[in-house]
Amino acid sequence: MDHKGLPQTIIIGCYLGLLLLLGMFASRLFRGTKEDYQHASHSIGPFLLLMSLFGTTMTAFALVGSSGEAFKEGVGVYGMLASSSGIIHSLCFFVIGIKVWSLARDYGYSTQIEFFRDRLESPGIGLLLFPILVGLVIPYLLVGVIGAGTVVQSLTAGLAPETFPHKNPGLNGGIPPYLGTLVICGVVLVYVFFGGMRGTAWANAFQTMVFMVLGVVTFVVIANKLGGEDTFMANLRKLGAAIPENKATRMDMSKTQFFTYLLIPLSVGMFPHLFQHWLTAKSANAFKTPVVAHPVFIMIVWVPCVLVGVWATSELMPTRPPLPKLPNGQVNANAVLPFLVNTQTTPVLAGFLAAGILAAIMSSLDSQFLCIGTMFNNDIVTYYFGKDRFSDTQQVWMTRAFIVAIVAVTYLLSLSNPSSVFALGVWCFSGFSALFPIVFAALYWRKLTKAGAWAGIIAAIASWWVLFQKSNYGANRTYTVDIGGYQTMPVLTIFLATLIAMVVVSLVTPPPSEKTLAKFFK
Repeated sequence: MDHKGLPQTIIIGCYLGLLLLLGMFASRLFRGTKEDYQHASHSIGPFLLLMSLFGTTMTAFALVGSSGEAFKEGVGVYGMLASSSGIIHSLCFFVIGIKVWSLARDYGYSTQIEFFRDRLESPGIGLLLFPILVGLVIPYLLVGVIGAGTVVQSLTAGLAPETFPHKNPGLNGGIPPYLGTLVICGVVLVYVFFGGMRGTAWANAFQTMVFMVLGVVTFVVIANKLGGEDTFMANLRKLGAAIPENKATRMDMSKTQFFTYLLIPLSVGMFPHLFQHWLTAKSANAFKTPVVAHPVFIMIVWVPCVLVGVWATSELMPTRPPLPKLPNGQVNANAVLPFLVNTQTTPVLAGFLAAGILAAIMSSLDSQFLCIGTMFNNDIVTYYFGKDRFSDTQQVWMTRAFIVAIVAVTYLLSLSNPSSVFALGVWCFSGFSALFPIVFAALYWRKLTKAGAWAGIIAAIASWWVLFQKSNYGANRTYTVDIGGYQTMPVLTIFLATLIAMVVVSLVTPPPSEKTLAKFFK
């Protein structure tokens, strides 16, 4: 029996075991309070804040998805999202993050909905925002879970051909996605369940260092293997020259489509899990390091992933074994990166690189699971049933219970296995980007009213849903919106719908009370 996937499986198993130990160690420092479980008692310093913020924004979308999309569309993928994200993410940390941290410190906010309730004088806005935010986070979770399943199957190929047979030689014997994702979800659940935000922050820091170092190693090893020259620079020149012209330029993408992608990175301003991480900061000075270093870290991760994706379109790409394919006969772009790792490196190195890819994926899943549990406890249970009815211990257990439920729902949904991690991520981020005007106006525009915010949120979700349906629920990856003869990304239409509805309604409805304005605009 062929067990060539055994070294990879052992290394992946050891890595997951190490994560469990780290989570359990962090749980020993748990102070037993809701505040410590949800926000690590606001004790996170600059380095840990940088690592947790960067780790939670680097998902399967950034690694597996970017390589797959570069394989399909070319190097323009880097300009579309990576270079713009480096600048816009840091801008959001500075413009939104520090401001909400300051307000949360002064008024005790733990979630976005608590802030919006107070700022908009709208107790009922939680019933509108909670299902929307959770509904947008779940596809984000699916991006990570599906990517993890793909990576595990690709990199353990050959482990047990008789137990896990597959028609594609590149996947034959690999741990199937339904089993791989179950294990990944289980590991993340354990250290989030017991360690809370402190365990999540520590795990994120560890995993960020792992995937950044091993990502660079992956890049160098694959370049040397595919190029076959004596030096690394010679290999880069050879690989660059072999890239097809249509993949080396943006010739197949309109300028308006390219530039309207720039709105998508604004999504970080409304990510509930980032909001929760911002609140863990020890002081406003802790934001300095993430603001400065985040763009550099994005470049370190995205450049290798995008280049590996376009290299796979060149004539230097090995043809045996063939790239894994989807049931419709098309190449499974999600499997491009793990396929090259598995075929162009040694089994032991492939195992370590697999751990690096999984580290990036899991460093986002944990924060997202925790934030949803926190929102459920704070914005639904304790708000509507009374904070005094539940002890801190009871609230921690309610947070944990909802996390378990969300993990189970996400796993079951992942079994449908949508074909494109990148496309799913873009639609998810577009929804969050459409809500960005709401949080920005809440912080900086005195005339924003309750009715204006409600109108903007309803316009955002309604326009998002209409366009999502028209794209065949994301299946049409090339779906664009024609505006005046120009092809634009759907995010522009959704963003404008939100902005116009919010501004128009706010201007014709009564402003907030002077007490509220004095509280938020000192």
